[in-house]
Amino acid sequence: MAERTPLLNDALARLRAPLTLTWAGLLAERLVQAFWPLWTLIAAVAAALMLGFHDWAMVELVGASLIGAAIGAVVFAVLGVRRFAWPRRAEAVTRMDSALAERPLAALGDRQAIGSGDAASEALWRAHLARMAKAASHAHTIAPDLRISDRDPFGLRYIALLGLVAALCFGSAWRVSTIPLIGPGHAQPAAAGPTWEGWVEPPRYTGLPSLYLSDQKDRINVPVGSRITLRLYGALGALSASETVSGRTTGIGNATDPAQDFDVTQSGTLTIDGAGGRSWTITALPDAAPDVTLVDEGKRTTFDGQMRQPFHARDDYGVTGGTAIFRLDPDRVKRRYGLATDPEPREAIVLELPMPITGGRDDFTEALIENLSEHAWAHLPVTLELQVTDAREQIGSSAPVPMALPARRFFDPLAAAVIEQRQSLLWSRHNARDVTQILRAVSHRPEGGLFRSETAYLRLRVILRRLETLVRHDALTPEARDEITAAMWELALLLEDGDIGDALERMRQAQERLSEAMKNGASEEDIARLMQELRDATQDYLRQKSQQAQRENDADQPDQGDQNAMQLSQQDLQDMMDRIQELMNEGRMAEAQQALQEFQEMMENLRVTEGQRGQGDSEGQQAMEGLADTLRQQQGLSDQAFRDLQEQFNPGAQAGESQNNEGRNGGEGRGQSHEGQGGQGSGQGEQQGQEQGDAQTGSGALADRQEALRRELERQRGNLPGQGSEGGDAARDALDRAGRAMDGAEDALRQNDLAEAIDQQSAAMDALREGMRNLGEAMAEANRNNQGGQGQARGADGAQQSDPLGRIAGQGDQAGTQDSLLQGEDVYRRARELLDEIRRRSGQGDRPEVERDYLQRLLDRF
Repeated sequence: MAERTPLLNDALARLRAPLTLTWAGLLAERLVQAFWPLWTLIAAVAAALMLGFHDWAMVELVGASLIGAAIGAVVFAVLGVRRFAWPRRAEAVTRMDSALAERPLAALGDRQAIGSGDAASEALWRAHLARMAKAASHAHTIAPDLRISDRDPFGLRYIALLGLVAALCFGSAWRVSTIPLIGPGHAQPAAAGPTWEGWVEPPRYTGLPSLYLSDQKDRINVPVGSRITLRLYGALGALSASETVSGRTTGIGNATDPAQDFDVTQSGTLTIDGAGGRSWTITALPDAAPDVTLVDEGKRTTFDGQMRQPFHARDDYGVTGGTAIFRLDPDRVKRRYGLATDPEPREAIVLELPMPITGGRDDFTEALIENLSEHAWAHLPVTLELQVTDAREQIGSSAPVPMALPARRFFDPLAAAVIEQRQSLLWSRHNARDVTQILRAVSHRPEGGLFRSETAYLRLRVILRRLETLVRHDALTPEARDEITAAMWELALLLEDGDIGDALERMRQAQERLSEAMKNGASEEDIARLMQELRDATQDYLRQKSQQAQRENDADQPDQGDQNAMQLSQQDLQDMMDRIQELMNEGRMAEAQQALQEFQEMMENLRVTEGQRGQGDSEGQQAMEGLADTLRQQQGLSDQAFRDLQEQFNPGAQAGESQNNEGRNGGEGRGQSHEGQGGQGSGQGEQQGQEQGDAQTGSGALADRQEALRRELERQRGNLPGQGSEGGDAARDALDRAGRAMDGAEDALRQNDLAEAIDQQSAAMDALREGMRNLGEAMAEANRNNQGGQGQARGADGAQQSDPLGRIAGQGDQAGTQDSLLQGEDVYRRARELLDEIRRRSGQGDRPEVERDYLQRLLDRF
């Protein structure tokens, strides 16, 4: 360091605190670097002794280890002293000065070598010192460098510290004092006093922590099945244990055994006799059986027969699973017609109860959703019993509840007759001859309009001939019976849901039944059921009307000559039915009947519109459909890129077509192709997707398809309507971000960086969805501004635009959709299965890290 000068002394005086801290850090740094082997060895030895290493190891091994540790400590201490150098204050000043750009502290210790006596030179020198003094005022404490990873590449210091922490938590410092007693001259360790340890481990499924006996009070509450572990140290017989909680009668060892383990099966006492012994009163808490009850609130059956039955389950430690059991109640069956024959034996219907996907299972409410319309017991008296189990396989059951098995209702007379004969055939094969006679009578010279299509008539005749042949040759096996009843079910659906006229007829019939029920003073329960049927029938009619309008683009244009026709939105009709329901709940049946009559008159002239389309689809609708198609194609590209990424790390996946993999183009596995075939879109987009779907699946081919999709998006963005509006500009900005993300995905694909490509494609899809939302808002705003006149549909030009999943958006003041999303299989169960599969795969350590990261992002999102 330079010579101390008054200016330097003044600067150091002002920097006394940071200089002292820097010096202390320098001291700590040198101590750590010099003596880390010594304190690592000391921590390791202390941990071993506190955990009782010398109690169970051989005396020779303990002695050799202690001698080796002592020699090592001396060697490490000597080496540390040789390496250690006491830091000087000047070194601390140099370290602080080196952190500053101009080394001002060193400059303040300099003296002027030339120019002494020259006024100009001295003035320049004073200005230089003043600038250095100002720079020195910014000096600060320098943190020490305590990293010694280059000296300890295996992390031995961390292992020793971990062992010491474990010893402090689970060991005892008093054990160190017993080291002198391990030699031959101290064969009686009782002189140091015996000691003991004990733990209580509750069953794993309870989720409760282990208890350390020495920390517990005299009374302990533990679950039945808890494991008690005792360890007695010292001379044999100095300590003994007695207990009355295990209920053991055989296999009991000596009370003085050093190691004792047993399970708690009953309440009792636990006593350790001897020096330092203790006694506890232990209360065994039994594991209560789970409980489950049916919940009436929210219970319903949809128009197509889908049942929703809520239930409430609880258990002290959590329900693990459950079943719903439907049993036929033969005493309540009206034994007439086809049911007069003795039924063939059938097993009870057993359905798995859904469990919560997230949250606890100790107290929850869920809903069983299932469609049993095709079962032989449809609408017949049954009893429903729920059973749930816990981790100990204890079963809790609900009281059997009598009910009619929920199923679909058929309003078409011919469809209802087919379903009735189908049930008779399923009830007993002995009814087959009567079924053939009734079906032949129904189909003999049918009146006009009985069969709504020739196809339905031909299907019935084919079923009839097939059944007659089997009956004639006495070959109606259960398999053949099931095949015929499946065909009869399909025929009934064709007769019931044949066209829009059938849906309108069902709605009219539901109106008539409700009107008759109100006139005849039916019970509140019957009226509520009929009102729900009317809601379901109306919703089904509106759904079919909307689908017909989508299929017939120009055929659904308003009839300009019919000025009296009313244009109603779905929400308007729901509001009218809500009003009828409110009047009935208030007991104002006369007003409710009048409102129902008005509703019937309006439905006669009903015409549901999806907005004024001019001579075809509006520009906004075309743009929305094009974006939806682009989104589907982008999803397909992303899925294929992910499958290619899987194959890089899992060559045995057989090009994405293994049992646990989706197909490369989505067609070989459980999914469907995304490449332009996921729904209706622009013709150009579909043709592109189909042509590109046949291309090679390498990164280069994916990049080419990504480039083509980006160009298509640029074309769509240029033709996007709503320019100048807030929503239209926001949609353009979102599509611009989507284009940039697609461009980044293309570059990543050309570089074969599939992980980066998947991230960019995900960003592009998010931006596309945002753009579609913004475009929909702009279209809705434009529709509200252009809308006028009483009775017009509020869903014009965008409010009824289907989303990428094909659902119709909310109308009027309603948010969301009323479309049924539970089509086909139970999507709730399917969702749980997919989520469980994702969790299973994300926990497999042998999978590539990039795949596990992708699965984790899915779990975080859903």
